[in-house]
Amino acid sequence: MKLTMSSPTSQALCRDCQHRFSPTVKRCPKCGSKRQLNHPELDNLAIAHIDCDAFYAAIEKRDNPDLEAHPVIIGGGKRGVVSTCCYNARMYGVHSAMPMFKALKACPDAVIVKPNMAKYQEVGYQIRAMMQDLTPDVEPLSIDEAFLNLKGTEALHKSTPAETLTRFARKIEEEIGITVSVGLSHNKFLAKIASDLKKPQGFSVIGEAETLDFLATLPISKIWGIGGKTASKLAKIGLTTIKQLQAMEQADLIKAHGTLGNRLYFLSRGIDRRVVSNVSERKSLSKETTFEKDIYDHDALESYIWRLSNDVSNSLKNKGIMGSTVTLKLKTSHHRSITRQTHLASPTNMMHIIFNAAQMLLSKTQSGVSYRLIGVGVSELKSGDDSPAIDIADPRLNKKNAAEKALDKLHKKFGDKIIGTGRDLK
Repeated sequence: MKLTMSSPTSQALCRDCQHRFSPTVKRCPKCGSKRQLNHPELDNLAIAHIDCDAFYAAIEKRDNPDLEAHPVIIGGGKRGVVSTCCYNARMYGVHSAMPMFKALKACPDAVIVKPNMAKYQEVGYQIRAMMQDLTPDVEPLSIDEAFLNLKGTEALHKSTPAETLTRFARKIEEEIGITVSVGLSHNKFLAKIASDLKKPQGFSVIGEAETLDFLATLPISKIWGIGGKTASKLAKIGLTTIKQLQAMEQADLIKAHGTLGNRLYFLSRGIDRRVVSNVSERKSLSKETTFEKDIYDHDALESYIWRLSNDVSNSLKNKGIMGSTVTLKLKTSHHRSITRQTHLASPTNMMHIIFNAAQMLLSKTQSGVSYRLIGVGVSELKSGDDSPAIDIADPRLNKKNAAEKALDKLHKKFGDKIIGTGRDLK
């Protein structure tokens, strides 16, 4: 997608060696690279969105060069869904959340790789640390993307934010072995749009002067948070483009669409006052699994709940957070979703408490029903450690908490596979 630019900048910036040169030259005079940035506001923008390109698949191709030329799909089993896929696979129409059987029908020659979340998280944390070396204002959106505010870092890095970001992208390629796409603008909304314009290995810039004209060319679905259902509802009343929203009064949009209308008014004009915040606002944490064959036996389902509760508990403890609501998610063999929740007396990240709550929720579901998916989640998160308060009224609970804490210490010392509870050994 072509950006509207008012005039060429006085000097282009080489994305590979950061050399400045005349924008009329097609290759960098210093290193010969064709990759260059040329924008009139290039040196005045500081809000960036960085997104790793096909993150999971890129890591698998990095670690197994034999996969490089093949379409790669990351997912689990024929009954599962696509977690992500490489750009080769996307050319066949494969996309995230697509049922695996449809993905294989669209791309029968694809190589299926089971997700290795531990490996992906390790790489994600490496990249996150490298981002934090650029600026303390890093706001992660997921394991593979984040907002950065580089305003005020010029003296530290002795370079403009654009120069700093080009060096960062090159460093990721050289040291991590994957690529990223960068969007640079004057707010978060536009930076995120920009990072998606020229994937993979993209670096796109949206300046203030071009904001209204650029947004006017886009469909409403490009507004952050407007999903397919909302876009369809708006289309039914004739609203399909951001240009149409720009022609409407704020009061009329609010009258017709409430708080959504107010949001549409501001974002359609490129107005986004949210700051880049390094404070996590994650509302829930969950784990789920899709079975190769449908399961109706509650004992078998409890075994999965045990493992999922353990995974959720470990993630909460590793992040230093606790939650007050436990959710059990089920999907029947007929694809009907069932969600059950229970509120705890106090926030926790203790595995046995999460399991007991999820087990209780399972007991309230209809027996004899076949399920294809099960998940356990914890929400209403807050900061907290894994040291629950002593409960004078329930000494048995205190013993369980103490035993779990002791087991956690052994896991940290000897590894997760060294020791477990009786249920783990079944």
